[in-house]
Amino acid sequence: MTTAPWRDPALPAEARARDLLARMTLEEKTAQLYGVWVGAATDGDGVAPNQVEMTSDYDWDELITHGLGQLTRSFGSAPVDPALGAQALARAQRRIAGAGRFGIPAVAHEECLAGFTAWGATAYPVPLAWGATFDPALVEEMAHRIGKDLASVGVHQGLAPVLDVVRDPRWGRVEETIGEDPYLVGTIGAAYVRGLESAGVIATLKHFAGYASSAGARNLAPVRAGVREFADITLPPFEFALREGGARSVMAAYTDTDGVPASSDPYLLTELLREQWQFTGTVVSDYFGVGFLETLHRVAGTKAEAAHAALAAGIDVELPTLRCYGDPLVEAVRAGTIPESLVDRAAARVLRQKCELGLLDEDWTPEPTGPIDLDSTANRVLARRLAEESVVLLSNPDGLLPLAPDTRIAVVGPRAADALAMLGCYSFPSHVGINHPDQPMGIEIPTLLESLRTELPDAKVTFTEGCDTTDPDTSGFAEAVARSAEADVCVAVLGDRAGLFGRGTSGEGCDVGDLQLPGVQAQLLDTLTATGTPVILVLLTGRPYALGRWHGQLAASVQAFFPGEEGGPAVAGVLSGRVNPSGRLPVSVPQTPGGQPWTYLQPPLGLAGTVSNLDPTPLHPFGHGLGYTDFAWEDIEDGAKDGEATEIGTDDSYDVSVTVRNTGPREGTEVVQLYLHDPVARVTRPDVRLIGYHRLTLAPGKARRITFTFHPDLSAFTDGKGQRVVEPGALELRLSKSSTNTHHTTHVTLTGPERHLGPDRQLRCASRETEAY
Repeated sequence: MTTAPWRDPALPAEARARDLLARMTLEEKTAQLYGVWVGAATDGDGVAPNQVEMTSDYDWDELITHGLGQLTRSFGSAPVDPALGAQALARAQRRIAGAGRFGIPAVAHEECLAGFTAWGATAYPVPLAWGATFDPALVEEMAHRIGKDLASVGVHQGLAPVLDVVRDPRWGRVEETIGEDPYLVGTIGAAYVRGLESAGVIATLKHFAGYASSAGARNLAPVRAGVREFADITLPPFEFALREGGARSVMAAYTDTDGVPASSDPYLLTELLREQWQFTGTVVSDYFGVGFLETLHRVAGTKAEAAHAALAAGIDVELPTLRCYGDPLVEAVRAGTIPESLVDRAAARVLRQKCELGLLDEDWTPEPTGPIDLDSTANRVLARRLAEESVVLLSNPDGLLPLAPDTRIAVVGPRAADALAMLGCYSFPSHVGINHPDQPMGIEIPTLLESLRTELPDAKVTFTEGCDTTDPDTSGFAEAVARSAEADVCVAVLGDRAGLFGRGTSGEGCDVGDLQLPGVQAQLLDTLTATGTPVILVLLTGRPYALGRWHGQLAASVQAFFPGEEGGPAVAGVLSGRVNPSGRLPVSVPQTPGGQPWTYLQPPLGLAGTVSNLDPTPLHPFGHGLGYTDFAWEDIEDGAKDGEATEIGTDDSYDVSVTVRNTGPREGTEVVQLYLHDPVARVTRPDVRLIGYHRLTLAPGKARRITFTFHPDLSAFTDGKGQRVVEPGALELRLSKSSTNTHHTTHVTLTGPERHLGPDRQLRCASRETEAY
């Protein structure tokens, strides 16, 4: 028996895909270019707006005779026992493969933003919490475990990570981002991609590109970012994730930039992504994104025109529907209005990826081969570590934290006794489970109240909500005051309720007009601080909120960004002192609700000055975080003599070293941050920006030496001609504990010719840790 070339795993995937493509009909080729959301509702309420009108009715048995590109969210649409779900997915794949001439199964994809979005799967901290860890290695380990769980039930592609850089914290999806700095987002995002891909699962970069720069922080609003902002802030995290992570898929953003929707932008999806960056994977639409070219953007008059625009731009797969890439595309190709070559180009990419996944091999099997446990003990241990590392101690002026073990504690607030307070909007319980109130949550999620009682068994802990997260009722304030008066300390647990499209205070489509705490929580905090009982504020949120109103009134403040199923014990551990907090802010905490939007990446005119009465200076800056021990930074070596600037060539490298010593009473973690200040450039530059960081843990009295290797490529920026340049001249390298807390400044002068950089430029500032002498 002769095996067709496309079945031969010894041949290159490219050759196999070409051979198979040549054998396929137009209908079979287009069938590879769309996904089907089997669990999507076609009447009533869906998960998202526009879902009902954008989801087509079809005959499943007839549809799969031509094949199928992707299966959408078999586990993420309703509560499904993982083992039964894996069997059902395997049966569906057998039917798909058996119905077509070539026996090609579908790529099954799922959401995995903060863990596999499936019933019974581990709910890890949200990406904003990953950013707070400043720990790429731990994020990579988490992503590998997520990938193994996805693969164990037959899922091939994960729709994560989100690489949008926060530009306005009022945007609802801030919780899904890693932070407000492109270097932090890029390094953490690339680590997530490496982890997922190491498990054999395709990572999908979201949302390419500019989505987080939407005007007024409104979801899907137009993007008005300039060319340099786009090039220097929006795009670098995607370059990190492709070059260092090896991501094999990219998702086009919903938004339009300067009038051009990302889903129909050939410069973005083909010229930049494929020709300049040499990306060879697949580009998928965001859900219904191709159809939105007709219905929302109105740059296409028909479904076929939308298909043409998206295909020509470079979108290979329409998700999660066949609205445009189904019959409308076939009919337009037959009529000669869409070149079949566009279909062939996209189908070849899809088939090549299916080859790489082993889906075209003769020995392919969809049945699970091992035990299925989506919330294993190992997962929970890792979720706890991530949560503990992500908690940020914002203030502790009088050292009230850690709490005494036998203290009287009044726990007050609407987030203290609600398990959902720990979860972001893409966790299964918040995303899907909320629509199935009669179903158990599927995972154990200790609340902060429960965790604090476990953590401090000798303490007397009382509790009252005081108010709801969003309801304006203040009738519970009196009880809150009474409980606080009886206690030595009040722990006020406030924050967000994650949801979708206005059904929460944080999450997709849950944008806000200002950065005041939701509902009447600010008034509750005012009431508590007026009692005279020391108040420790604990925030469980998906974005930063303005806290300047209580500056100087709080005994301590703790920030946790939706820390996941183990977040309760993690935060309680920080309060008790079992955990020495080590998180650092991935986003600035503002002074006032209206002093925003603002991130720390501001040029001079974005800083406080005499030309405006509004002061945007944050209360707590990017990179800030405290702990329960002290560190000394010693023996700084930068090659400078007598404080003079050191000259290096525009293509040389330069080392800056510092010894970090734990001078405090207990083990702790320091995060050494390196920032760049460019005093003079031909275009305005951020006053400071992060170019390197190193996280290290030291026992009392111990020290380690940290060395950063700076390359001038890290000083590059996009000039007025759209070229990325390294400009000769003076620079400052600032060893810092946050974006505003500089410990040492090194002066460097770049000499030699101006350099124009391409996509192979240095992205990372390497750091190494050695013995201290």
